[in-house]
Amino acid sequence: MSVTQLIKESDTELQSESQHLEGEQAMPSTTYLEVKDLKIEASISMPGQERQSITLVDKISFTLGRGKVLGLIGESGAGKSTIGLASMAFGRGGCEITGGQMLVNGVDILKLSANEVRKIRGAKIGYVAQSAAAAFNPAHRIGEQVIESAIEHKLMTRKEALAYADELFAKLGLPDPKNFGRRYPHQVSGGQLQRAMTVMALCPKPDMIVFDEPTTALDVTTQIEVLATIKHAIQETGVAALYITHDLAVVAQIADDIMVLRGGKMIEYGSTDEIINKPQERYTQNLVSVRSIEKEEKPDPASEPILKVTNIDAAYDGVNKILKDVTLHLHAGQTLSIVGESGSGKSTLARVITGLLPPMGGAIEYDGTTLSADLKSRSKEQLRQLQMIYQMADVAMNPRQTIGQIIGRPIEFYFGVKGAEKRRQTIELLEQIELGEEYFHRYPAELSGGQKQRVCIARALAAKPSLIICDEVTSALDPLVADGILQLLMDLQNKHDIAYLFITHDLATVKAISDSIAVMYQGKLVRFGKKSVVLAPPFDDYTDMLLSSVPEMQLGWLERILAERKMHSADH
Repeated sequence: MSVTQLIKESDTELQSESQHLEGEQAMPSTTYLEVKDLKIEASISMPGQERQSITLVDKISFTLGRGKVLGLIGESGAGKSTIGLASMAFGRGGCEITGGQMLVNGVDILKLSANEVRKIRGAKIGYVAQSAAAAFNPAHRIGEQVIESAIEHKLMTRKEALAYADELFAKLGLPDPKNFGRRYPHQVSGGQLQRAMTVMALCPKPDMIVFDEPTTALDVTTQIEVLATIKHAIQETGVAALYITHDLAVVAQIADDIMVLRGGKMIEYGSTDEIINKPQERYTQNLVSVRSIEKEEKPDPASEPILKVTNIDAAYDGVNKILKDVTLHLHAGQTLSIVGESGSGKSTLARVITGLLPPMGGAIEYDGTTLSADLKSRSKEQLRQLQMIYQMADVAMNPRQTIGQIIGRPIEFYFGVKGAEKRRQTIELLEQIELGEEYFHRYPAELSGGQKQRVCIARALAAKPSLIICDEVTSALDPLVADGILQLLMDLQNKHDIAYLFITHDLATVKAISDSIAVMYQGKLVRFGKKSVVLAPPFDDYTDMLLSSVPEMQLGWLERILAERKMHSADH
């Protein structure tokens, strides 16, 4: 099949087929993507065993109309992202599409050559990856990467692409949109980088976009604006979209239909109203009914806090302060949740506490001892006692090490345990995070996003710390697995008296696990205290907006909350 069937060409012999793919028939079909009996397999090998095949996606079928959104939801490893990538005729390393059809405008793209498929990717079908940090090249400016696809496919001139990118930066609420593209990826927050990737997908004006967890890294206030922008863009342009997520409340605001997946199989498929309000299958009913964790707030003990942060100022360039006079404390065996929008300084505070970023002023006191400002000046025991689980699991692990090596490293480094005992403890940790021994010899690239995050949790637990800083540790997990991880963390806290500094934008998690809460805005602490006090009115304006931004499992919630804010803004 000729590539002219996928892009506009002057060849008259193939013009009718080319028009078919471009959607230019006299009576165009309302269906853009049709998937029939899709089957995807992967080959794995264990030491001493023959290579064997496993089924990742098993005979999945669905249709996606122009201007419509299909939500794919399910637990980590359910096959959501694998299906999304397959819609671009792409399989991850070790994966192979072994059956079925992927019809784009009636043409099975699985039968096209590699060169023909490249003409589609980016131009006709855009992709917003789950981890923007791993998707952006750190050596190039954001703007250059955003416009690359539009220029490569000759859809716009460089000037036109830059102007449109600036327009999209503004629409998605990125700071200083005219100059935002001049920044490098490391110079923006995780949430800002995720929005920049959404701009990258929208820039070539594709016919379809695969959104793979596009709001995972966003705080709830920003999430509303991004969801509204994505929904408006879909309605305005008529683009079709696959929206992959583990958050059913989020997908309820944007999807027309929802497919629930588990273990590569379809569990339930129907309209958003049917899935949210009238789920038929037990698994779907469980997804709708989470969150199940409820933690009773612990009173502060008479003893001194295990962690004291006093009058901390911090900046990356030594001039422009990211943290401004931050003071808070955390008691042993308790959980302090730090919430705030993207760029508010939450992760920067974590870097200061761990010694990764020396502060400009103030002090960090741990268990009665003032810690050195920089990491290399701290003792090995201090390093062991204070562990961190990072926000972006993709870039927090060495891709050339196996999962067993990654988790086993702190066991050997801090305790000198080697050989069979080290392996036993590593497998025990794998079982605690619901992965099991079969993951011991796998590499990070062979895991889903949620599975990678669970490995990072196990690595931190391996050091047996007394304080763990959790930086968005459940953001990449589906609700059921996230509840399991949170319950695991709570059980470990009760058993070992571990303290958690929990950085998150998920206020449902905050309400479920916290003893104390700190609300940050633009580098300042605007509200701090016990959970029962912080979550009780009267609220300051920012905290009020933050609490009202938590997505609810109701159809039309997004439109309602945006309308309420518009009215509130008009009144003021």
